[in-house]
Amino acid sequence: MTKLRIAIQKSGRLNEDSLEILKNCGISIDNGKDQLKASSRNFPMEVFYLRNGDIPQYLRDGVVDIAIIGENVLIEKGQGIDISEKLGFSKCRVSLAVPKSMKYTSVKDFEGKRIATSYPNTVIAYLKEKGVNADLHIINGSVEIAPNIGLADGICDIVSSGSTLFKNNLKEVEVMLKSEAVLAVSQKITDERKAILTKLQFRIKSVLQARQSKYVLLNAPNNKLDDVLKLLPGMRSPTVLPLAEEGWSSVHTVINKDKFWEVIDELKQAGAEGILVCPIEKMVL
Repeated sequence: MTKLRIAIQKSGRLNEDSLEILKNCGISIDNGKDQLKASSRNFPMEVFYLRNGDIPQYLRDGVVDIAIIGENVLIEKGQGIDISEKLGFSKCRVSLAVPKSMKYTSVKDFEGKRIATSYPNTVIAYLKEKGVNADLHIINGSVEIAPNIGLADGICDIVSSGSTLFKNNLKEVEVMLKSEAVLAVSQKITDERKAILTKLQFRIKSVLQARQSKYVLLNAPNNKLDDVLKLLPGMRSPTVLPLAEEGWSSVHTVINKDKFWEVIDELKQAGAEGILVCPIEKMVL
């Protein structure tokens, strides 16, 4: 039977988040410890556990059909590889950083300086756009130590919380790009495997939409119902049901989590009571 071949990061945070979204899509992976390849027992899929930096080449060669990978890695090593979906997790920045003691005014301060990085293509493109010439030291591994040992004047690296920079007495000064996990697709994927990919995309979109939404139930007096309904978006429109107590109604709807607290405050002011909020596991539109 034809199976969709997906690559995910061998270890680390992106590995955990990738397996989590596949699990939420109802896909069970039979993966033992230190396996490099595993199969799903309930979906036509094989999972390849690879080094993050190697995944773009596997996509180009058609060894795997799709991959969950950081957008920053594709920008650095995966030119020409298509992005099917942005997945909304494993968000980070690719940034330039310098020692805290350095007086910094603009990117022009990197002129003639030494920058340690494992993202040379990204740095070269950014500095060229800004008209800055700098010397790059390409390092695979922990680049944040480079300024402390005199190897570089600054670094370019991925930044999430900024705690690693802080611990190494560095400060973030330029955000070159923002990144998140994406679903990338090989140009060599067959039509048969594209059909399986379509089914996977449907599940992923349902999961991602659910993550962005909250299910809300509330009670409202009928004389204030119109004011309450004006505040609610809903998937098509809010559901309104009469309560056993005369003059009251129950309202059910879905609210985007980014606007959640703002909407809740407005609902209370409009007369809503007994507001219940529930997570949504899947959301099929």
